[in-house]
Amino acid sequence: MSEGMSEAAVGTSPPRGAAVFFIFVTILLDMMALGVVIPVLPKLIESFVNNDTASAARIFGLFGTAWALMQFLFSPVIGGLSDRFGRRPVVLLSNFGLSADYVLMALAPSLSWLLLGRLISGITSASISTSFAYIADMTPPEKRAAYFGKIGVAFGAGFILGPALGGLLGGMSPRLPFWVAASLSLANALYGLFILPESLPKERRAPFRWRSANPIGMLPFLRSSRILAGLQAANFFSQLAHVVLPSTFVLYATYRYGWSVSTVGVTLAIVGLSSMVVQGLVIGPVVKALGERNALLFGFVFGAIGFFIYGAAPTGDRKSTRLNSSHIT
Repeated sequence: MSEGMSEAAVGTSPPRGAAVFFIFVTILLDMMALGVVIPVLPKLIESFVNNDTASAARIFGLFGTAWALMQFLFSPVIGGLSDRFGRRPVVLLSNFGLSADYVLMALAPSLSWLLLGRLISGITSASISTSFAYIADMTPPEKRAAYFGKIGVAFGAGFILGPALGGLLGGMSPRLPFWVAASLSLANALYGLFILPESLPKERRAPFRWRSANPIGMLPFLRSSRILAGLQAANFFSQLAHVVLPSTFVLYATYRYGWSVSTVGVTLAIVGLSSMVVQGLVIGPVVKALGERNALLFGFVFGAIGFFIYGAAPTGDRKSTRLNSSHIT
């Protein structure tokens, strides 16, 4: 199908199954690629600093901040470019760029090269918002919630499969997960190159404006509503707390409990699976029973309890707990 034919179909027919499947797989592989390196990247950093866990934790935290900063700065820029040039080239370039980035990290001879890889990864991962825009372009309003729900499944599934696969591969070689992530991203990019049509017709495109690409451009809008500002603040602090888990858990669990990379990967996969179950099966009944505000507070309280247990747990498993108790007595 030519680009003109696919553009003419936008908004008048259901989304092409192959195109929507591609976006689903794109986000799935983005999350998988991110999850694959979580169990091994901290240990790789640790190897560059003579196995100094404290230094590795500080450096890994810096890497995570740099990655998030690139997303913060480039998400609106990439969104503006997709409004100007279309969704397809932005999504494809992101996939090819992400593949090249993982190759760079697989070959990185020093921390400086590894940091460069994380910066590129943050920029290319900022195109996820373009994937959401693609679905919005291709889907009638009454069906968008259903399709966005499927995309949400891709997020959860990617974060379940990624750490588990990364832990398994990392047990073989600390750089093997990067090669696998690069291969997944490249395969997805090549698939999209031949399958993915453009979703945004030329007549609906908008010129690129730097003012619209300002990452803090939403602040005036938030100031206009106390409720929105409060929800955004709550979301900010919630995300700030939860990114601690992938940022420090690998080094924490291996240093304190002696866990292997494989064990850490499986544990993070269980966290992702639990999150997926809660989002899919638990949130609805809880909101219905408690109301939205109380359900939100309920979630924050249990999140705080969970992190307290992470920090206070004296051992990493029940067997070692029994052995420790026997030793004490």
